[in-house]
Amino acid sequence: MKTRIIAGGAAVLLSITALAGCSGSGGGSGSAGGSQSGELSGLTGEIGSKDFSEQYILAYITAGVLNANGADVKANTKLVGSANVRQALESKDFIGYWEYTGTSWITYNGNTAPIKGAEAQFDAVKEADAAKDVSWLDPAPLNNTYAFAIRSSEAKKLKVTSLSDIAKLPVEDQTFCIESEFSTRDDGWPGLKKAYGIDVPDSNVTLLDTGVIYTATQKGDDCNFGEVFQTDGRIKALDLVVMADDLEFFPVYQGGFTMQSSILKKYPAIADVMAEVSPKLTTEVMQKLNAQVDVDGEDPEDVAQQWLKDEGLI
Repeated sequence: MKTRIIAGGAAVLLSITALAGCSGSGGGSGSAGGSQSGELSGLTGEIGSKDFSEQYILAYITAGVLNANGADVKANTKLVGSANVRQALESKDFIGYWEYTGTSWITYNGNTAPIKGAEAQFDAVKEADAAKDVSWLDPAPLNNTYAFAIRSSEAKKLKVTSLSDIAKLPVEDQTFCIESEFSTRDDGWPGLKKAYGIDVPDSNVTLLDTGVIYTATQKGDDCNFGEVFQTDGRIKALDLVVMADDLEFFPVYQGGFTMQSSILKKYPAIADVMAEVSPKLTTEVMQKLNAQVDVDGEDPEDVAQQWLKDEGLI
């Protein structure tokens, strides 16, 4: 999976032992909007988060809407790496957290090939995780998968809208900025080249850190096409255009709230509450929310609370 989403090292695993006494700064308490109902009264604990803006926002959104319906939970944004957050859920240190279908399918369930189609991938992951006492609520439309983007002016000039279009360009125009992990993954650069018939020399490929790729793509000096994540707010902020993955090569990384099955059984109303939230979280909505944090410098909890208010959820 992606560097931002799949991370973690042995050293970070030490933080798991401290989870019981660790909570995030603020909890998305929902106090500003007041309690809408008490159907989740008695529900306490922590909503987990991975260590990037989108996850912070989702954790605060979830804590806020659950608290508005009678719960008393907090968002914990302290852990680093997917493996650690998932372990915290399985160890019952977290009530739940937002996960991505591709991550669970490939990383936690040990599959090497994704299943094509968002619905089919979700159904497979839901069934596989159920055996581990992990329940998936109905997912959001957002898909935080890999993509390639190009500055809009160059997209018009080259007349490209899809990855298949890129493969038809003259070799000198097929220049790419990618991160080091992506360069070696089967669901990254090697597989992409094979799937789309991209055949370029190594000199056409520049390896950069993830965050630098966005600005490098916008400038166009190192590459025309940069590897990005579809829900990243910098895509719109830098006026980049995402190329369609017309052959559906990349795995689906659809976001969904995962939680302890035993807690969902005890508080089934959680699914009803989250069903009011998840459908609103499209890829475009997440781009805007992420931009408020990553581009405008706003606090993730403030962004989450304001969105909940704007949507009438608290």
